[in-house]
Amino acid sequence: MFIRQISVFLENSVGELRQLTELLGKNGIDLLALSIADTQNFGIVRLIIRGDKVDDALKLLRDNLYTAKVNHVVCAEVADRPLGLCELLTLIEQAGLSVEYMYSFLRGSGQNYAHMIMRLSDGEKAMQLFEMHNVRVLSQDEVDAL
Repeated sequence: MFIRQISVFLENSVGELRQLTELLGKNGIDLLALSIADTQNFGIVRLIIRGDKVDDALKLLRDNLYTAKVNHVVCAEVADRPLGLCELLTLIEQAGLSVEYMYSFLRGSGQNYAHMIMRLSDGEKAMQLFEMHNVRVLSQDEVDAL
């Protein structure tokens, strides 16, 4: 069960991130999660938005000259306690998989678990691994409902 994430290449200069979020916000696109990885010249902004808005957001971004693409990522539930994430990472490591990137996704409060958005070296193998070890993976609809 993969969810859709938009990756946007953004020039690493003052005001660029604000302009991006303003464009999305003024067009009714609500950000559920956001991550930024930067280099000296540009950044990669990773966005999770509601599934029914992904195609509209992608068109909007491209129409405004942003380089953007959709990636399929996993949203896994992790026990919200010491070593919770470590246990998931141990499963991933023991299966010979690597984490290409990961960031937390928090909506609401009072839960006994956290949600981690991740891209793994082999997404299909990771999904089988998670199913085998009863790691809950959220669908796009479940993420949208948070």
